[in-house]
Amino acid sequence: MKLNYRPEIDGLRAIAVLAVIFYHSQVSILGHQPFKGGFIGVDIFFVISGYLITSIILIELIRTDSFSFKYFYERRIRRLLPALITVMLFTLPFAWIYLFPINFVDFSKSILFSLGFSSNLYFHFSGQEYGAQSGLLKPFLHTWSLSVEEQFYILFPIILMFSFKYFKKYIFFIFFFGFVISLILADWSSKHSQSIAFYFIHTRMWELLSGSMLAYIEVSRGYRCKNKTLNLILPSVGFLLIILSIIFFKLYFPHPSFHTLPAVLGVCLIIWFSDNSEPITKILSTKLFVGIGLISYSLYLWHYPVFAFNKITQFTQGNIFKSFLLFFFIFVMSYFSYKFIEKPFRNKKNKFSIITVTLTLCILILLIFNFYIIKEKGIRHNLDINIQSKLTFEYLEKNNRICFNNIDICKFNPNKKQKVFLIGDSHLASLSYNLKSRLNDYNFISITSEGYFYFNDKNIIQIDANSKKINLDFIKFNEIVEEELSKSQNNIIIFGGSTSLYFYKKRYLDKSPSWGIEYVEKNNLKRNARVLEEIFYNQLKKITKNNIVILVYPIPEIGDDIFLNIKNLNSSEYKYSDYRIINSEIINFFDNIKMSNLIKIKPTERLCNIKNNLCPVVDKDNNELIFSDPWHPSLRGAEMINDLIINEIKKSQEYSF
Repeated sequence: MKLNYRPEIDGLRAIAVLAVIFYHSQVSILGHQPFKGGFIGVDIFFVISGYLITSIILIELIRTDSFSFKYFYERRIRRLLPALITVMLFTLPFAWIYLFPINFVDFSKSILFSLGFSSNLYFHFSGQEYGAQSGLLKPFLHTWSLSVEEQFYILFPIILMFSFKYFKKYIFFIFFFGFVISLILADWSSKHSQSIAFYFIHTRMWELLSGSMLAYIEVSRGYRCKNKTLNLILPSVGFLLIILSIIFFKLYFPHPSFHTLPAVLGVCLIIWFSDNSEPITKILSTKLFVGIGLISYSLYLWHYPVFAFNKITQFTQGNIFKSFLLFFFIFVMSYFSYKFIEKPFRNKKNKFSIITVTLTLCILILLIFNFYIIKEKGIRHNLDINIQSKLTFEYLEKNNRICFNNIDICKFNPNKKQKVFLIGDSHLASLSYNLKSRLNDYNFISITSEGYFYFNDKNIIQIDANSKKINLDFIKFNEIVEEELSKSQNNIIIFGGSTSLYFYKKRYLDKSPSWGIEYVEKNNLKRNARVLEEIFYNQLKKITKNNIVILVYPIPEIGDDIFLNIKNLNSSEYKYSDYRIINSEIINFFDNIKMSNLIKIKPTERLCNIKNNLCPVVDKDNNELIFSDPWHPSLRGAEMINDLIINEIKKSQEYSF
């Protein structure tokens, strides 16, 4: 038996890659995005890969009673590496021009891990949530799926060869057992650790093995289904399952999980029951679908970096013609990549020794360049020197990390009588480095942590941004604060900031990651705005009784599009009205709080031109960036906000308790 070419499988590849491209392009029709489940295209690829790879290995084992690892991996190298390395080399100049240092370092790390077949692990451990807006600015985020497949190519032939030699009669049951275990693990992990479920191979193995089971049955029997009625009906059912999944599957559904089964089943139905006399097979076998399927690998490689740099440069923003031009560019580049890179390197007439030398030189260039970028921390010569100035979170990492996520040790000037507390999340923590340097006459205590904050009935609950679980150190957040406050009176407490944004249902549902919504609902944490306001109000009333509280309104966030589009220190501005709309509930709530010993400060009064409803990204007086990233103020921005805080602290000395 030999593996015959099946054009409908290339047609399936076309459906898969188009779904992914339309999903990542965020195509909107009349305000609705019809491809919200387009990421299912990757799952389609996994099933196809499992089917084809298993067929290739089994046919060779049955025909020769042996398996050539050398020949197998040679074909994988010819198939995967040349186009991938080409895209990497092509994108380097754009990364050099458009990415900020911190993003450039992340870019270089993703390339290195991708070359090491482990970018899925990198994106998991770096805390990158798939589907988040920040992911659209990482040009090689899509390589996570290639790493999963490459890990499969390394492990699976060994397992299959061992099973064929010692457990030949039980190969299907081994596949089925692996399928069931992997599916159960995927469903469980998607509800407890979404990132692991999404990125790791053990939760994707069931999709690959579903194709493997089909391949085993076909190779062992020598044919697929011969029932003409089933061949006529079931491919259409499979196609419908795939299309419905692409249209109706939502990112916040547990995935991969039992929710993913319909799409996987749909692919299996088409693979197993397709027939030349059946309409779906005929459609998928047309020149259009087959042509797109043939270049699907290059399309997958090219589309994401192009979309990422388009978002960074805002090339197509609000321009339909440019959007069509971008799609045309992706298809043209993919066609040339297929014709002049993929096909020549896969051609057996070209000696593998020459290909090996060529690829080794290219990989060496990538290694040297990207290690250099990481070593130099992404610093580039063509950026304004002030953009390279120390940013707040760099200082937090190097000089003040002990004050972040560590509430036991973060105390300064303990011999001073007057205490100043800073309490909040990373937005408040971004103020701490500059603030403590200006509070030498005070006992300064910082209690800050990164993550997403919610309330239960008694305490502030924090969900850690990396583990996606409750940070146990913060379950007794209130008790720790109260313990510190009980040691003295007449303290000054700086509280509020963007921590408060997570109190609100609208902000919570629109902006919080899916794992946050799921965790809060599962643990019955409160997200009703009125209940949270009451808790917050009671806490505020309690701590203002014998202390002065400086209530910090939400700190502006400028977002990815604006921040990453700054190529030099110009007059880039964003609308204050946008900030007002996003934060209207919390602002109105703060406005209505009336308490003695409560001082309110609004960062927008220092950072923004309220009269013109504009907030500049750059401080023109000092020619420095006000933000260190799309969400946090830089050292200069923190200094500007702290001007307001220090001024109120000085005034507070006139207060009597």
